[in-house]
Amino acid sequence: MKLADRVTFFERLQKANPHPATELEYTTPFELLIAVLLSAQATDVSVNLATRRLYLVANTPAQILALGEEKLIPYISSIGLYKTKAKHVIATCKILLEQHHGQVPRAREALEALPGVGRKTANVVLNSAFGEPTIAVDTHIFRVSNRTGLAVGNTVEKVEQLLIKNVPDQFKLNAHHWLILHGRYICKARQPQCWNCIEADLCAFKEKTPLPDKGV
Repeated sequence: MKLADRVTFFERLQKANPHPATELEYTTPFELLIAVLLSAQATDVSVNLATRRLYLVANTPAQILALGEEKLIPYISSIGLYKTKAKHVIATCKILLEQHHGQVPRAREALEALPGVGRKTANVVLNSAFGEPTIAVDTHIFRVSNRTGLAVGNTVEKVEQLLIKNVPDQFKLNAHHWLILHGRYICKARQPQCWNCIEADLCAFKEKTPLPDKGV
């Protein structure tokens, strides 16, 4: 995709959604970190249902650590892999208290050293909590990037590298949110809504879906 088209691509997303944000609910960097940890192989809706209950009882590293795994699990048991995630959450809280004065670190290396935190989770926290122009490539962003021709790659790492290179600087801060929301609601894995897409004329996807026939 040429530079002029990339600028137009993001101008359209910006016009449609001037202030994009994650759909995970949080009020502090720590609440966001825990929500993202819980979101692996889970929907934002299911995570929000769990954290609404959890954060009423415990929403700091000290409070969640005091719960322990056994008392934490009932709050997150509706989420996939909850036993493993409970271990990671408790271990993360312990490290935050022992090494970071109970605060979420802003350094990528420190974030990725936390149990269960990989590059994608770190990117989400750096972007949404601290305003860094990072792009966390999930399944939606991977799909949108490849379909549209914005960043064509066969690995998450390659797509992230190309997005950092190809997304015009003025759009990098919000690019993650625009792309994930576009993939979640328009450029779906199955039956993408090409007929309802503001980027259709710029998109390289050849198998565009027509307007559904609603019959007589």
